[in-house]
Amino acid sequence: MLGWTLLFAILAVVAGFFGFFSLAGIAASIAKILFLVFLVLLVVNFAIRAFRGDSVL
Repeated sequence: MLGWTLLFAILAVVAGFFGFFSLAGIAASIAKILFLVFLVLLVVNFAIRAFRGDSVL
């Protein structure tokens, strides 16, 4: 869980870097893509755990 926290902190710093240098559009596009990727991974993870019989939550 700490690894995920560090990853998102680094992504926030990168997004802030893009925002400060007028590249906010690029940062927003990256954020949208990452959001969709992580959303798909979340759904896939829930499905795999459900098929195995593990607790989803």
